[in-house]
Order: sequence, then structure tokens, then C-alpha cells
Amino acid sequence: MKVFVNNTEVHLAPGMTVRHAIIAAGLTQEIAAGKKVFDAWGNEVGLDGAVSENYKIYIKDA
Repeated sequence: MKVFVNNTEVHLAPGMTVRHAIIAAGLTQEIAAGKKVFDAWGNEVGLDGAVSENYKIYIKDA
């Protein structure tokens, strides 16, 4: 399935999580540095949260 992390398209197998999307996008250092993950509506999401086709997440300062 296709998801977007900071507007970068990544492809994941069904059943993957927000954490997997961040790893696929190569942005784990951002999380380690204390940044948070938000959905397209500005809601903070957990790393174990589910993703779906065309889901959009953004990593930014809290």
C-alpha cells in the first residue's frame, strides 16, 4: 500500500504501522531527536498506529 511521510511516497505491506512508514522513509533519527508524528488533520499519532492506503503523516516539532 502507498502512504506519505512528509509528502514522500513510501510503499508498505498491508498491516504495517506508523513506525514502519517512518523507517521506510528513513526518518527514524527525527523521532529519536524528539519530534512527533501527526496526521493530515494535525492530530498526534502513536508509532504503533495503523496506516491505510494514501494515509498522510508528518514529522515535526511538538
